[in-house]
Amino acid sequence: MKRRNFLSYFLLLIAGCASATSNSNSIYSNLDANVPDTLRFTVTDTQGLQQLQRDYGGLRTALEEVLEKKIEFVPFESYIAAAAALQSDQVDFVFTGPSEYVVMSARTNAVPIIGITRSNYYPVICVSANNKIKSVAQLKGKKIAMWKVGSTSGHLGPTKLLIDGGLNPKSDLEILLLGSKGLPALQKGEVDAWGGSSVKYEKFLKDEGLSESALPVIVKGSFFPNDLFVVSSKLDSSFVKEMGDRMMKNQDKLLQSLSSVEEGKFKGSKLVSANDVDYNQFRQVYKIVGQGSFVQ
Repeated sequence: MKRRNFLSYFLLLIAGCASATSNSNSIYSNLDANVPDTLRFTVTDTQGLQQLQRDYGGLRTALEEVLEKKIEFVPFESYIAAAAALQSDQVDFVFTGPSEYVVMSARTNAVPIIGITRSNYYPVICVSANNKIKSVAQLKGKKIAMWKVGSTSGHLGPTKLLIDGGLNPKSDLEILLLGSKGLPALQKGEVDAWGGSSVKYEKFLKDEGLSESALPVIVKGSFFPNDLFVVSSKLDSSFVKEMGDRMMKNQDKLLQSLSSVEEGKFKGSKLVSANDVDYNQFRQVYKIVGQGSFVQ
């Protein structure tokens, strides 16, 4: 009798597990869509597979659990290459910054599904205490270091601060794209100013043991629009909606997976709905600096 009862309970357990699996899979099977088994995924501020795995391996694992899909990393050397890959159906799913998004949106009709906020993420322009510059207007005829072309915080953001301060970034001063060498160049007096993110500025001061008075900030910008998860326009809209719903419902798991990303840039973040009009400011900057073709 006991053996018979044990067998009955065992069969009920198997049936329950099978039912749970079936119900999970049916979430997608009920969609009127051709749902891919694998989503090809990239992050635009990374270069190479090794960096993708190091910084975003946790996110990939979390996405696989939340979306119940295999996530395959596809590395690219630039956001322009990632945009081309999205257009040519070599990638399905991209995590990207604001300036990169407007290029992707223009070239591929990329669909934004979820935004992710970043605390303490805004542009600054700082100078050396030795050069007596107090305002953006005083940078006319000077040299300013920035990060790289198209970078949200290291190019378009500080360029907008120059424009808002009354300068023409194409003719009124010289912009040098020095990457990680920009702040050291300012410290050595090789440039007159540096423009970039508040996060990189504060980290440099901390690493060098400097106070803000050594490299004073002459202007701060507004908070940047959110980073975005975007998908290919080739994916079925009902599947895309289901992806977004699942990500919002499981945002704690996704955000926890980003806690170790470089500079702690997603500390205090949250997932929010995506709004395309928030990115028009970067479309305007691209046009002013003569790169309007990127966003047309």
